Amino acid sequence: MESAPASSGIPPSIDRVLRKFRSMGREEKMQALVQYSKKLEPLPERFRDLDRGSFNVPECQTRVDIIPELRDGRMYFYADLNVRESPTIAAVLAIIFGAVNGQPPSTTLGIPGDFVSTLMESIGLAAREPGLNAMITRLKRYARDAETKTASG
Repeated sequence: MESAPASSGIPPSIDRVLRKFRSMGREEKMQALVQYSKKLEPLPERFRDLDRGSFNVPECQTRVDIIPELRDGRMYFYADLNVRESPTIAAVLAIIFGAVNGQPPSTTLGIPGDFVSTLMESIGLAAREPGLNAMITRLKRYARDAETKTASG
């Protein structure tokens, strides 16, 4: 059931996160999500005036803009959202960004299809999963675009 390529498996930074969350009980996961929600970096000033319409993830119940950046062959993702209104989204993005920022696009592409359900398992936030999965899909699209640019560039 992994969506990562069989040749590379799940990237180590992603695998560490998944193993950590699989080992936690419900209360531990809830506490971890609260902590992670506080770790999401604010949107860098250089993106403040960017027209963010194309960066919005419409499948999310809450407004979330995800902005990719490719520097020296490595991906960096940034998000703009109201963390107070959406601590779960902020937490999941902080977890993902912590695992993929500064890595090649292939790391983002290696996020398995069950990543969100593994994080959310037993918490009772299943209603959030479609939007969270849409964010992962968006990240992967940006990573595929970056790989294409790198290959042709």
